[in-house]
Amino acid sequence: MAKLIVEVLDASDLMPKDGQGSASPFVEVDFDEQRQRTQTKTKDLNPQWNEKLVFSIKNPRELEHQTISVSVYNDQKHGHHKNFLGRVKISGSSIPFNDSEALVQRYPLDKRGLFSHIKGDIALRIYVGDVPGGDNVIPESFAVETEQQNVNRGEDRTTPFTPIVQEINTNNNFEEQYMKETEIKIKTKKEPEVRTFHSIPAQAPVAEKPPVMVERRADFAKAGGPVASNVMQMQMPGGPRPEFGLVETRPPLAARMGYWGRDKTASTYDLVEPMHFLYIHVVKARDLPVMDISGSLDPYVEVKLGNYKGVTKHFEKNQYPVWNSVFAFSKERLQSNLIEVTVKDKDVGKDDIVGKVMFDIAEVPVRVPPDSPLAPQWYRLVNKKGEKVSQGEIMLAVWMGTQADEAFPDAWHSDAHMATQQNLVNTRSKVYFSPKLYYLRVHVIEAQDLIPSDRSRMPEAYVKLQLGQQGRTTKPSPMRHINPVWSEELMFVASEPFEEHLIIDVVDRVGQGKDEVLGRAMISVRDIPPRLEHVKLPDAKWFNLLKPSHHMADEDQKKKEVKFSSKIHLRIWIDAGYHVLDESTHFSSDLQPSSKYLRKPSIGILELGILSAKNLMPMKSKEGRITDAYCVAKYGNKWVRTRTLIDTLAPRWNEQFSWEVFDPCTVVTIGVFDNCHINGDEARDQRIGKVRIRLSTLETDRIYTHFYPLLVLTPSGLRKHGELHLAIRFTCTAWVNMVAQYGRPLLPKMHYVQPISVRHIDWLRHQAMQIVAARLARAEPPLRREVVEYMLDVDYHMFSLRRSKANFFRIMSLLSGISAVCRWFDGICFWKNPLTTILVHMLFLILVCYPELILPTIFLYLFVIGLWNYRFRPRAPPHMDARLSQAENAHPDELDEEFDTFPTSRPPDVVRMRYDRLRSVAGRVQSVVGDLATQGERALAILSWRDPRATAIFIILALVWAVFLYVTPFQVVAVLIGLYWLRHPRFRSKLPSVPVNFFKRLPSKSDMLL
Repeated sequence: MAKLIVEVLDASDLMPKDGQGSASPFVEVDFDEQRQRTQTKTKDLNPQWNEKLVFSIKNPRELEHQTISVSVYNDQKHGHHKNFLGRVKISGSSIPFNDSEALVQRYPLDKRGLFSHIKGDIALRIYVGDVPGGDNVIPESFAVETEQQNVNRGEDRTTPFTPIVQEINTNNNFEEQYMKETEIKIKTKKEPEVRTFHSIPAQAPVAEKPPVMVERRADFAKAGGPVASNVMQMQMPGGPRPEFGLVETRPPLAARMGYWGRDKTASTYDLVEPMHFLYIHVVKARDLPVMDISGSLDPYVEVKLGNYKGVTKHFEKNQYPVWNSVFAFSKERLQSNLIEVTVKDKDVGKDDIVGKVMFDIAEVPVRVPPDSPLAPQWYRLVNKKGEKVSQGEIMLAVWMGTQADEAFPDAWHSDAHMATQQNLVNTRSKVYFSPKLYYLRVHVIEAQDLIPSDRSRMPEAYVKLQLGQQGRTTKPSPMRHINPVWSEELMFVASEPFEEHLIIDVVDRVGQGKDEVLGRAMISVRDIPPRLEHVKLPDAKWFNLLKPSHHMADEDQKKKEVKFSSKIHLRIWIDAGYHVLDESTHFSSDLQPSSKYLRKPSIGILELGILSAKNLMPMKSKEGRITDAYCVAKYGNKWVRTRTLIDTLAPRWNEQFSWEVFDPCTVVTIGVFDNCHINGDEARDQRIGKVRIRLSTLETDRIYTHFYPLLVLTPSGLRKHGELHLAIRFTCTAWVNMVAQYGRPLLPKMHYVQPISVRHIDWLRHQAMQIVAARLARAEPPLRREVVEYMLDVDYHMFSLRRSKANFFRIMSLLSGISAVCRWFDGICFWKNPLTTILVHMLFLILVCYPELILPTIFLYLFVIGLWNYRFRPRAPPHMDARLSQAENAHPDELDEEFDTFPTSRPPDVVRMRYDRLRSVAGRVQSVVGDLATQGERALAILSWRDPRATAIFIILALVWAVFLYVTPFQVVAVLIGLYWLRHPRFRSKLPSVPVNFFKRLPSKSDMLL
């Protein structure tokens, strides 16, 4: 991106302005709504700054029409105004586009008005180019990171309201429109007459050539300077980059075509475009002839249609095989009019043909659900010449159907013809369900009669609990005794069908790194009682502590051998009233409690049509292939997976799924992945992108069809891997329940009656994610761990400087609304618009005279604002916002830190640099928190007598005000306060008010800190 670089070198012979024969000058440079300043040089009339100020250029073509304003001020640290020392205005047409052509030039400082007393000049060097590394000087008030990082990222010391300019790839029409709008703005803009300098850049770097100055030029005529050879097209500030936005579509869906365009599948499969397939169901064969000399037959079936060929598995030595396989050929890619179904004998060399059956596609019947499945029929096999063989029949069913057919998910598809028979299962469309999760609580109370190996010492005992892969330990008992007491509560995540055992070990800490197990108890999770309400806890029980070797023996031997054992006192129960969080609360898709007895009825249905994708990124270019894409969608405990379409950058799935909705304030997540297990590889499936859609932002019964950008943040930066075409519809089936849902708590009752700490919630969420990933990886085909972790955002809680910036700007965006109201009210108080101020006075007096109208007026105002904003309501569902996420301009080092492992695997120098940066940011946060604490402590100090004089003054004034307010009507007091607050600026002082001065003089505890 092109940058304007202003080097402020020095100034000489400035006018003294501090009343002591000197000045403390600093320089402010304004360019295209961006303002930066240098450091202040105290008591210096000939200051030297030697600083570089870098500005963003929105459009290099518009630079020649712009002006750079350089102003010099005297810094008055104890006043409210800065003294003007002079200014220079330089035309952008005289700026060279090369560092080597830029010369140091001295400009005489100009007056601001007729009566200004200005003298001196300033030395500047201005040019257009890239930002050099390590030379930028950043004031402390703006520096958040190290100088080198800010320079590399191209961040400027701009004001908080400076728009961010990003590069985009636009088409020629956008460029022409942008240039026309720019020319119109320039023609209509009236520039004040200023003293502008146009310097002709030297053809060679000769320092003796003086600058050419042209005075009183208001037309900004072009000077003979170099012109940029390639001009980047910049985005207008404010909006997102076009390639990262949504694109609304109008596909021919049955739900939008009305009654006449609907078919029989419209009621259940109306959010996708119909795709027709030719289905061949190979059921079984009987009485097949023997082909080998040994008298055996290893049959399999080959279904061939043009160049596409599907094969069933083969059976060894079986004349009556049962295959029950379905083959689906896309009608769009039919390459022949004949279907060949051939029975072959698997042999070492060339396979023998047992017989075959041929069908004409024109005679294939059409079947559309909800019709019953087509009944298969027996067909006699024929040889190569078309003659019927002596024996052998095959049972087949052939029909033309759509993706709504029940045979579609398990069928072999011609789109996956490259997959081997063993890996064919990895390409199929499936539905998965997450295991039902519960919180398991263990209250470890005490133990009795522990027997340490060394009887001469008292054990330092603690309890270690293990449930599957989850391990927790208590703190050591505060007293070293054979009857220790802990009274600690630990939590685990348990999943149905409760096949695991809870293992409790009582361990003695003998020495450093040496522990001894004193006893073990094993409890089946199935035997643990559940708890639905918070009222009554289950009774605590004593359990025998046996040596670990005893648990390996039979039950009968245990009863004979164990006559005396140590005991442990436990209270164990399963909390079924909680919802086990397995994803982040901010975009959770399920908020129901674990127990089915506490769940509410559904309020609607969510229908999702995964139509297609386009412009996908080639993920297997190194292997000579493109992309094998499939989609995964999750809502609630139901996961769905589309079929894999092999070797294409524009897959068309057209598969529809539905979910029951229990809460509208939930999120559905759709991810796209590249299948890396087509050929039996053990590589991880690669991420292509992800989309989240919040149901509460959707209008009821409306169909949304859009192309969603698939954005992925990688260590090298933000990438767009393509676009996903979705159709989504939310249908409400219980309006009363849905409206009532907005008044109910977001989580089940137990989360508020007995809340779980944030520290435990994060640990339990991670364990729940691991359980769900492990369970879904055991399905067929498996939903692999990397897919589940990406859909559940396992690493969302990890530190990211990019996310921290995004959250900071989100807060600033919220505060900007309050700031706008404050600026509006400030304009009212200072009579910037007299008519508006008079109307506010009249409204204020009316509300004071009739106070009963205050609340109705407020609520009526809110109603009118909401009704007015209905015209501007969002027409599209939300999507991943790259600008809001601060992903467009994320620094490479920030991304490298975000994708770093935990604990870190980076070199010590890099870790040290990041630690120093984090210390810098944390220091500023610390200062802000300290300032907030100071203000709060001052408020508490009003009545705490820490400053006895201030407290005495306050309570005396409080007594006077109490008497005054008692004898004076409230309306009179309100009118006096309001009129004083809205008084004219002529009656205002520039000094702070008396209450503010009094408050700032109150003591705080900041002087008590070390």
